[in-house]
Amino acid sequence: MFVLVGSLAPGVDARLRVGSVSRLDKAMRSVVDNVDGALACAVVDLGSGELLGVAHDVPYFTQEYLDAVAAASVQMFRGATVTHVEDLIAERRDVPPEHLVEEVQMTTRRTIHFLMTLPERPDAAIVLVADRRSNVGIGWAAIRRAAADVGPILGGDLDDAGVPHAGG
Repeated sequence: MFVLVGSLAPGVDARLRVGSVSRLDKAMRSVVDNVDGALACAVVDLGSGELLGVAHDVPYFTQEYLDAVAAASVQMFRGATVTHVEDLIAERRDVPPEHLVEEVQMTTRRTIHFLMTLPERPDAAIVLVADRRSNVGIGWAAIRRAAADVGPILGGDLDDAGVPHAGG
């Protein structure tokens, strides 16, 4: 099963939407297909919490579930508590505040979640969900490779609606 969720805002040139979404889907599908035990892989806009692309093979990964995982991802990188800690660090170091969290690994009873902001696009993250049989090193290697593919696909910054656009 292959599911695409999230959307690019109305008004964006349909050719850009189809081309970008298709390439994101392909990159996410490649991760799911090449990591033993991978259940899903997605790109999340950390500003809006919207899924920009996702591939999965799990029938019960409904839109509601996928949206909840995307929202949880945003909280892990940009949540109020994380931001407060980042602000305190900046204050103590007498430097401007910045987002410091770049990678997160979370383990549940049955799954491992790998989350990574894109090095060139810290406003977006890749999330890989795999079962506990998965090799942790292979999971990290896979999303790092995917990040190298996804950054150029997204191009410039995300606008206020979470739409990739050229520039910055």
